[in-house]
Amino acid sequence: MASTSLSKHKPCDSIWTPKQNKLFEKALAKYDKDTPDRWQNVAKAVDGKSVEEVKKHYELLLEDLKHIESGHVPIPNYKV
Repeated sequence: MASTSLSKHKPCDSIWTPKQNKLFEKALAKYDKDTPDRWQNVAKAVDGKSVEEVKKHYELLLEDLKHIESGHVPIPNYKV
């Protein structure tokens, strides 16, 4: 999740709780890129976050995904 992003955060980045992250994920699934007023809807769905905060959180999530997909993040060796 973006709150534990691998990217460099500025001190002004907001803190996200696990509950807010889950609400964010659910809102992204519900309001896709074609939804009118997507970011307003996502912000309403996440307790205590503004439109700008959810947009920034999404950008950080995309950055994390790029790092993972490019192989810059080692996959953990989970014991089966």
